[in-house]
Amino acid sequence: MTLQSVPDLQHRTVLLEEAIEALAIEGARADGIYLDGTFGRGGHSRLLLERLSPRGRLIAFDKDPQAIATAQTITDARFSIVHDSFATLSEALAERGVTQVDGVLLDLGISSPQVDEAARGFSFRFDGPLDMRMDTTRGMSAAEWLATADEQTIAKVIRDYGEERFALQIAKTIVARRAVEPISGTRQLAALVAQAVKTREKGKDPATRTFQAIRIFINKELEELEIGLDQAFQHMAPHGRLVVISFHSLEDRIVKRFMASKANVPQPDRRLPIRAVDLPQPLCRLLSRIKPSDAEVAANPRARSAVMRSAERLPAPGAT
Repeated sequence: MTLQSVPDLQHRTVLLEEAIEALAIEGARADGIYLDGTFGRGGHSRLLLERLSPRGRLIAFDKDPQAIATAQTITDARFSIVHDSFATLSEALAERGVTQVDGVLLDLGISSPQVDEAARGFSFRFDGPLDMRMDTTRGMSAAEWLATADEQTIAKVIRDYGEERFALQIAKTIVARRAVEPISGTRQLAALVAQAVKTREKGKDPATRTFQAIRIFINKELEELEIGLDQAFQHMAPHGRLVVISFHSLEDRIVKRFMASKANVPQPDRRLPIRAVDLPQPLCRLLSRIKPSDAEVAANPRARSAVMRSAERLPAPGAT
């Protein structure tokens, strides 16, 4: 299957070539097993399949039913799709008899079709139901949560996940309004936030941080990222690559700290009688931190906040 054989569905994959290059799918590694933890509309998966040998294998994950429908148009026998979060990858691999993988790619951004479809409720640019679920087949919608959560909980979510300094004022406004009428629409919520936020950075809508925060909370994005990173590393073969594309500081901070924790191993006091061979060894080496080029940002403004980090799993001491 080639990239040209499937329409792009108005979605431009960020850092497409850079991410696949970071996986280092060459030589014997082209025979390996790879994971695309966030299939989206399949840009990374399709290019990855082009780089794999006939013996290679790709397992992709996504929670979005529309992404799953897109994935099912790929008839390549080397490809399979899992309708679930990448935080379940250990279970998915066990079901397939896989113990080690040669590379894991996580593109943490939401896709353009998700943002641009009013019915999904991710954006206040369109008036639609306040849903925000990545997987519309399960879980609580944003409207349902806002109808029941207490003021302190709403404020904490908006403050912690949106880094919003007016979180308490926004929460008070939401609670006061829901006593009068249900908060069920995207434009309705955006208008309430605008009432509570008196100042905002130039060029940024007052509702941006609140919508980000609620979306992250509803979909458990940060919790699943921490679980997924840990499981991915557990199953990484020696010299396997972990590549993660983040789109906001909260995600990138988690990725940065996780990779650093594997690369920087605490060393004991040098005065202790410990042989060099017995000293703790780093589990991975950090490879790169890349941002989209000016040309990519000009062609796709949604790429401007992306940061890609990559790391390589190191073999055990004495192994090759």
